[in-house]
Amino acid sequence: MSSSVDGTAAGGPYPHHGGAVEHVADTVGYRGPTACAAAGITYRQLDYWARTGLVEPSVRPAYGSGTQRLYSFRDVVVLKIVKRFLDTGVALQNIRTTVQHLRDRGFVDLERMTLMSDGATVYECTSPDEVVNLLQGGQGVFGIAVGVVWRDVESALSQLHGERVDTGETLVGHNPSDELARRRNRAV
Repeated sequence: MSSSVDGTAAGGPYPHHGGAVEHVADTVGYRGPTACAAAGITYRQLDYWARTGLVEPSVRPAYGSGTQRLYSFRDVVVLKIVKRFLDTGVALQNIRTTVQHLRDRGFVDLERMTLMSDGATVYECTSPDEVVNLLQGGQGVFGIAVGVVWRDVESALSQLHGERVDTGETLVGHNPSDELARRRNRAV
């Protein structure tokens, strides 16, 4: 399996498709409720997956009562991939193996990858030829074009709030009428 690079608009808090690459994980994190909303999962799923090590927050783990996990953009993409696999009936253990493989590979080129599954095994395809070969072999039943998931997460997060890792400042998405976020920033 291959993996991913996080991109962000120059000077902006949110990742974007293509363009200049910057490590978003180093500067912006997304709290649990934001990650849930962008990935389409429940907080209960998020908490279980973090506690069992399926998808742990790479920006900041929770250190007991009162601390909040912060997920990177890439973490949210992986959460959404896990959700899509679960929705198609792939067993959680097979998903765990897939996520571990992605983690071992360092999430390089995740955006360009297609993940295919026959329901029992997940296959990584990084080119159209690999997808065709898999389908011709009769193995692939469904696929997840990770680039599409990537763009879905980008779109969702652009409407939600992030948090600067260094200052804790709330970064408001493309919703300038959010009064609560403006008040938080004034209070800091």
